[in-house]
Amino acid sequence: MTWTERAEQAQQALENLYWNPSIQLYDIEIPCPDGKCNTIFHYWWMAHAVDALVDGYLRTGSSVYADRLAELHDGIVRRNGGDWPNELYDDMEWMAIAWLRAFEATGRKEYKETADILWADIQTGWNSHMGGGIAWQKSQLDYKNTPANAPAAILAARLHRQSGRPEDLAWALKIYEWLKANLVDAATGFVWDGMNRTGDGTIDKDWKFTYCQGVYIGAGVELYRITGDRSYLQDAVRTAEAMRRELVHPASGLLPEEGDGDGGLFKGILVRYLGELVAVAPQETAITRLLEAQASSLWSRGRDPRRQVFSTCWSEPPEERVTLSTQLSGIMLLEQLAAMEKKGLAAMPDSGIAYP
Repeated sequence: MTWTERAEQAQQALENLYWNPSIQLYDIEIPCPDGKCNTIFHYWWMAHAVDALVDGYLRTGSSVYADRLAELHDGIVRRNGGDWPNELYDDMEWMAIAWLRAFEATGRKEYKETADILWADIQTGWNSHMGGGIAWQKSQLDYKNTPANAPAAILAARLHRQSGRPEDLAWALKIYEWLKANLVDAATGFVWDGMNRTGDGTIDKDWKFTYCQGVYIGAGVELYRITGDRSYLQDAVRTAEAMRRELVHPASGLLPEEGDGDGGLFKGILVRYLGELVAVAPQETAITRLLEAQASSLWSRGRDPRRQVFSTCWSEPPEERVTLSTQLSGIMLLEQLAAMEKKGLAAMPDSGIAYP
């Protein structure tokens, strides 16, 4: 079975097990009797569901994915009170990134309008606390972190690539430069989570998340695509190498287990942007092998073959309860391998390649 076939099976599980037509959203976990799991609106999880659907649409061109995107667009804005912005800048960035991709894939203008509405609000998060940077949330404007800045740089860069507006490129560069100066270890390239969370200027260097490495890599890749400046690509490769040293288990070769709440999305975000890095730097075969190892283990050991759902630990079978965040990470990993397979960059599954 190819990576493409595996990605489709995972997407079908998302559709069959998680989609809730009564609210035009995905259930946030399964089992979810009577939809009672959805008392909390996980706005940013739905953004990644949009991203996963775009992956499926780009792979297949199927109207099934396009139709589900349209329904989800309506369901999210309705659940969010009839408008798109919310209190968390990073959440809005993910939503804008996803709908911009949906616009580029489908051509539906309302998706671009959604991204523009969110981008205008996101820019209000930049302030002079801590020397600049976008705040994490509107009620704590002096707390700056990687999750609120690296995705914003990705978004601004992609908006520039899509429309050519110079002000978007200026934003991408400004955000990236602040992030690199303040939250990237100059000695190693490893990305720290945030600063001034407790109001004393401290950097949370002990918060070591796959997510933060992924979004900084993604920002470097986008700026390299726009500018052709290889220093951005070198930044991305350096951080990928630091991530491997710091976070990949030396014996298993696998990324860490990070929980089934918001952490369930963290590895999916990392592997998405590692896939973007491979797309522009196919010579980085160590990254390709790393992604193949994650996907091979996920499919053979971290999957429930009856339901086609995934575990938070990509080397152990899932529990009966599987969150949407966890399922989306598995889908994002398999969709990256399917995209790499199509370009001839990934080995066929079960090809006999020895992984760490």
